[in-house]
Amino acid sequence: MRIAVAQMCSGISPIDNARVLQNYIGDAAAQKAEILFTPEMTGLVDRDRARAMAHIYPESEDPVLAAACAAAKHAQIWVALGSLAIQPIESGSEKSVNRSFLINPVGDIVARYDKIHLFDVDLDSGESWRESSAYQGGTQAVTARFGETVLGLSVCYDLRFPALYAGLTNAGAEILAIPAAFTVPTGKAHWEILLRARAIEAGVFVVAAAQCGAHEDGRKTYGHSLIVDPWGQVLLDMDTEIGVAVCDINLQEVAKTRRRIPAIANRRTFALPKDFG
Repeated sequence: MRIAVAQMCSGISPIDNARVLQNYIGDAAAQKAEILFTPEMTGLVDRDRARAMAHIYPESEDPVLAAACAAAKHAQIWVALGSLAIQPIESGSEKSVNRSFLINPVGDIVARYDKIHLFDVDLDSGESWRESSAYQGGTQAVTARFGETVLGLSVCYDLRFPALYAGLTNAGAEILAIPAAFTVPTGKAHWEILLRARAIEAGVFVVAAAQCGAHEDGRKTYGHSLIVDPWGQVLLDMDTEIGVAVCDINLQEVAKTRRRIPAIANRRTFALPKDFG
């Protein structure tokens, strides 16, 4: 299977980002990829929340989602759209969701996943991040089929919570999508080692499309979009290159690796420690 990864430096204009995305979908198809993976917040990276809110739409009105569906249909390629900020009008909440989409080669959305784990932190530097102030977290893990392959969906900060990936691989996932927009310091410290750990734990391919570079809103992201095989080897590292890269993978490596290290088969449920006192 040939897969493609888009490493992006998304800006504050969804229309501009949509044009870039359409070009990348065409590039991936021209390189004979079956599926293209894109980063978290493909359609909008803007830490000015007041400004960003003017560009966050319901699914039915989102220009980036519409462009992705049209381009996937035109190019006849699957697209794992890393995530978009979406107004979830069905919930009645004023908060947005950070939503991944799987789009098939006829332009239909066949799966959706709302990021479960939200990044709330106060740093020693004085920086404070409150993803939960603007977003509501999802509650449902999601797997989906593209062709004969089972894909497990997740987004960025989810990477730090292995129980989610245990659930996805218990449900049959052979590839884990982990789109992200990691900062440079945490990217240097943790990005590759966490991705390789998620691959090794269950003998699964990991595809991690990332944001990269200096964005219009002043943010800097780490890049290094990776594809990791079930043995934990890095097959592709895009470093800080913006654009599309392709990689051929052999899905038979999943079964082969799981025979060598049967971690999924050996998983057990257990009682948690009792409180002290």
